[in-house]
Amino acid sequence: MKNYDPWVFLAVFQEMLGPLLWILPLLALGTVAGFVWLWRREGRIATRRLVLAELLGLLGGGLALVIMAAASSSGFTDAAGPADWFLILIVYGVGFVGTTLLTYTIMGWLAGGRRPQNA
Repeated sequence: MKNYDPWVFLAVFQEMLGPLLWILPLLALGTVAGFVWLWRREGRIATRRLVLAELLGLLGGGLALVIMAAASSSGFTDAAGPADWFLILIVYGVGFVGTTLLTYTIMGWLAGGRRPQNA
């Protein structure tokens, strides 16, 4: 590959992820928008809700690894070098942060107009 062509990467990711390639970025954008809107509405971060969301984020990181293993043709036993393990850590981290934001936002919006009890 002599030239950098972003369309090749798009085609490869489309082949690997299928419809998830478009669903996951839209979900991430909606989550961030909902979180910012909730944060501006409440004016602070609710610590109890954040801790619960972080606990669920641990499961979300694991789910991200399962999706990564299912989308690729290799498993965790094929990780040989530091770059592979670094990528695994990045995928887990993105899954953790994404799930934490998503669950915090959902819990905040389900709470309705109530303000958080703690700061």
